[in-house]
Amino acid sequence: MKKLESSLTNMVLVLTGVAVIMGGILAYVNHLTEGPIAEQKTKALADGIKSVMGVSEITVSKTDTVRQNDAKGKELTYIIYQTQDAQKHDLGAAVESTTGGFGGNLKVLVGFNPDGKILGYTLLEHAETPGLGAKADKWFQKGEKGDIIGKDPKEPLTVSKDGGQVDAITASTITSRAFLLAVNNAYNAYKATPATDAQTGASAQHN
Repeated sequence: MKKLESSLTNMVLVLTGVAVIMGGILAYVNHLTEGPIAEQKTKALADGIKSVMGVSEITVSKTDTVRQNDAKGKELTYIIYQTQDAQKHDLGAAVESTTGGFGGNLKVLVGFNPDGKILGYTLLEHAETPGLGAKADKWFQKGEKGDIIGKDPKEPLTVSKDGGQVDAITASTITSRAFLLAVNNAYNAYKATPATDAQTGASAQHN
């Protein structure tokens, strides 16, 4: 019996030791990869801003954070990257906006010119079905079936199935609605930045 108890004790000690060692290794690996992952995200965002604004020589002159409540009263956060060209001319802004898609969060980056017209967009994050909802990264681009480039979301963009002017992704109406909602919300957040507060009456909260 004592031998059995001794074996169990040794087993517990060994397992505890292994767990501690593995925990240390994982923490170390996480520390090593933390920096490169952060750098990769920063580069992806910088490339995304250039892409949606349609300009390669561009600088972010100011970053704003806007918080607004959606139709259900849930507070949503938007990040607005005000941009300028090499001559310090205002180009408009790229706006991060997130909504719930069919498979999970759908995060988009939308570029607006100073008048509020859409210059471009890119998907930063999504969990939509490959081959269906995932088509949102191309479907709404210039020249495609659901083209929204150049549109002004002053009148909210909606899918044709709901009486709107945008063709939904085939068999992915839920994703299409979520995408357009993210774009509409991004526009409202952009218009809620200091330069346009007087027009919208919306409140902006800044970094």
